[in-house]
Amino acid sequence: MKKQKLVLAYSGGLDTSYSLKRLSLEGYEVHAVSINTGGFSEEETNTIEEKAYQMGAFTYQNIDALDSFYQKIVKYLIFGNVLKNNTYPLSVSAERVIQAIEIVQYAKTIGAKLIAHGSTGAGNDQVRFDMIFQILAPEIEIITLIRDHQLSREQEITYLKEQGIDIPWTKAQYSINQGLWGTSVGGAETLTSHKSLPETAYPSPLTKKGTETLTLSFEKGELVGVNERKGTPVTLIQEVQSIAKQYAIGRDIHVGDTIIGIKGRVGFEAAAPLLILKAHHLLEKHTLSKWQQYQKEQTANFYGMLLHEGHYLDPVMRDLEAFLLSSQTRVCGKVFVHLHPYRFELQGIESPFDLMKVEFGSYGEMNKGWTATEAKGFIKLTGNATKIYHHLNPSE
Repeated sequence: MKKQKLVLAYSGGLDTSYSLKRLSLEGYEVHAVSINTGGFSEEETNTIEEKAYQMGAFTYQNIDALDSFYQKIVKYLIFGNVLKNNTYPLSVSAERVIQAIEIVQYAKTIGAKLIAHGSTGAGNDQVRFDMIFQILAPEIEIITLIRDHQLSREQEITYLKEQGIDIPWTKAQYSINQGLWGTSVGGAETLTSHKSLPETAYPSPLTKKGTETLTLSFEKGELVGVNERKGTPVTLIQEVQSIAKQYAIGRDIHVGDTIIGIKGRVGFEAAAPLLILKAHHLLEKHTLSKWQQYQKEQTANFYGMLLHEGHYLDPVMRDLEAFLLSSQTRVCGKVFVHLHPYRFELQGIESPFDLMKVEFGSYGEMNKGWTATEAKGFIKLTGNATKIYHHLNPSE
């Protein structure tokens, strides 16, 4: 019989390696696929490829999805200044969405009727992967050996050893997931509610102790320059990361609600995302109206929540993206950022659309666009409704 084609989302870790070995031995033609959203070096890709073929892969592909990741997701996270619970830049959840989409597209390209992934039944990724697979390819069956069989790490290692695969699968003290939009860090401390991650847990140690100023240039909300050097948004994000990570900037621990209803805690390192988001937000404060900013905060919060929970393909997301895109027309200019060990300061901006126009007055100083009489009348009318309320309710 002709073997059934199966596409496996493959990372090279224990769970996906177990899945690859077992599925290949069960008679499937397994096409292992890794999606690069910023976390693979050439050396790492070669290692993963070697391991995939060792486990029995029929083919292995590493798909570069960096530009797609930026254009479809990261761009809108910047437009919205999206930080989950005012803390987390959605590093992993944003990646999983684009990875799932790329996996489906590849499966369709080769005519596969089966897709597998290594998620457990206790995390968010199972929801994101399954939901996108089901929506984009309802005809494709999803296989999840780790989740369905509730396998322990020890059981997986034992099985692989029985098949002659005796790779040292020593569990790392900290699990690291690196991508364009940040790096997640999980360990024993993040399973508690009170322990912080030690310095050694973070992949980027402090290597610079001085200070320096970084100039970020934006056009219509997108990063177009770093220290006057032009480039694509992806390369510029990577450049900001390479500079700022030397100061150990962007470390924190996020606490939030998982999709499956339990509280979760994860550490992260996201120098470039936090720096870019805060710089972009400062530029917006100068160039957007009060009500644009207010509505953007509501919209972006909703957008981030839906993205985090895997609802990227809901049509309301395209509506929200249209609003976010429209809001960026005048978000143009330079933001000056001062870098220090473990922190950064936003110094100020320059923009042709800066709404702090001195010809109308300087806050707390002198008014030039209205008279004292007009100011008094405005204040009286502004307080009128509350004045009437207290007149009728003097006891309050």
